[in-house]
Amino acid sequence: MTASETQPDEFIVIGGGIGGLGTALALARAGRQVRVLERAGAFGEVGAGIQLAPNATRLLREWGLLDRLITAGLVPRHLVLADARTGRELNRLDLTGPFTDRYLAPYVVAHRRDLLDLLLAGAAGAGAVLEPGREVTAIRPGPDAVEIDCASGQRYRARAVVAADGLHSRFRAMVSDDEPECSGYVAYRGAIPIEQASRTADLSDVVAFIGPGMHFVQYALRGGSYYNQVAVFRSERYRQGDPDWGGPAELREAFSRACPHVRTAVQAIRTDQRWPMYDRTPIDNWVIGDRVTLLGDAAHPMLQYLAQGACQALEDAAALAGAVERHLPAGPLGPDAPVGVALHEFARERAPRTARVQRNARTWGDIWHVDGIAAALRDDALAHRGPTDYRATDWLFGHTAAQRGSSPAASPVATMPPDAPTATPTTSRDET
Repeated sequence: MTASETQPDEFIVIGGGIGGLGTALALARAGRQVRVLERAGAFGEVGAGIQLAPNATRLLREWGLLDRLITAGLVPRHLVLADARTGRELNRLDLTGPFTDRYLAPYVVAHRRDLLDLLLAGAAGAGAVLEPGREVTAIRPGPDAVEIDCASGQRYRARAVVAADGLHSRFRAMVSDDEPECSGYVAYRGAIPIEQASRTADLSDVVAFIGPGMHFVQYALRGGSYYNQVAVFRSERYRQGDPDWGGPAELREAFSRACPHVRTAVQAIRTDQRWPMYDRTPIDNWVIGDRVTLLGDAAHPMLQYLAQGACQALEDAAALAGAVERHLPAGPLGPDAPVGVALHEFARERAPRTARVQRNARTWGDIWHVDGIAAALRDDALAHRGPTDYRATDWLFGHTAAQRGSSPAASPVATMPPDAPTATPTTSRDET
C-alpha cells in the first residue's frame, strides 16, 4: 500500500520491546488508536530475568498487570550485597512491609518473557494493533503526518510516531550524532531450571556479589522453579584493543579470584552468547520536528547497575500517555491536533529524570568494581546503612511518572535527597 491510500494512524510505535508495548498499552488505555511495528518475526524476549522496582510496579498495578506479574514472578524479601572474593555480606535492604508501605508497591523479579507477554496481551486487549515482521527503514515527518517505510515494502502514515527501537536506534541520529559508548564490561546471563543451578543463594533474596572488575547476581524466578544468574566482568582484552574480547576464557579467568560459592555458581552460566555493556551520554532533545519522539533505550540507554532500563521505559510510557491526555482532544486526531505540544512536554519532563538515572548508574557501577582503599571505604559505608534505611532509594523508587493530570512532581515519597547511588544489588543488559 502507499501512504496516500490510507487514513493516518493516530500513533505508530516503532519497536515491540518492553518500552514499545508499555507505550502502546498506556496510549490505548488513554483512548488513542495505536499500531506497533516490530522488526522481528514475533514479539519475544531472551530467557533472562528482570527486576522491577516500585516506580515501575505502581504503573503495572494501574494498568491491571501487577497481580499477574507477581503470580508469574516472585517478590523477594531482601536485596543483598556481598563481597565476591570472600562471600561476606556487606549490606541488605529490606523489601517487606516497611518498603512496600513507603513506596506503595512491591519490588518484583520476573522472567523477561513473562513481563513482555503481559504487556503484549494488555496492549492487544486495550485495542492496539500489533504487527511483527515490520522493519522500519525510514520516517519522514511532514506538516500533518509522518510517512513510514518498511523493508518489506509496506508504508504507513501516522499523526505521531514513537521510536522505541533500542540502544542502536536508527532514528536517534535525527536528533544526535552520538554513538553507543562501550563500558568495557561484558555480561553472561540466563535463567535455568532451579535443579540445574550448581550453587544458589537464599531463594527469597536478590543477591549481588561485587568485587574488583566483576560482579555476579543470583535470584529465583517463577515462584522458585527457575534461577536467574548474571556474570559481569571488565575485559582486559577490550582494553588492549582485541576485537574478540569478553569470551568464555576471560569469564573463567575473571571469576577465578572469586569465593567458592561464586566460582561454583558461574559454572552453570551458558557461554554461547554474551552481552557487551553499552550506554550513551544523556541528551536533552528527544523530539524530531513536532511529530516524532524517542522513548526508552532509544532516548536514554543506561548501564545495568540500578536495574532501571525497563522501569524508566515504563515511566516514559505513562508520562507520554499523560501528556497526550492533557493536550490532545478526544476522538480521531486531525492534522491540526497539537501533537508537538504533547511530545515536547513529555520530553521536557522525562529527560532530566532519565539523565539522572543514567549518571547514577555509571557511578554505582564504578563503586561496585573498586579495589583497595576505595573498596574498604565502600564496605564501611554499606555496613553503617541499616536494612530499613531507604533515604538513598527515595529519589529513584519514590518517583511517580506524571500522568492522568497529576503534577510532574507528584510522588508518594516526600524526601528527594541529592544524587547518590542506591544500595540495591541489581544488574542486566538493561536489568537482568
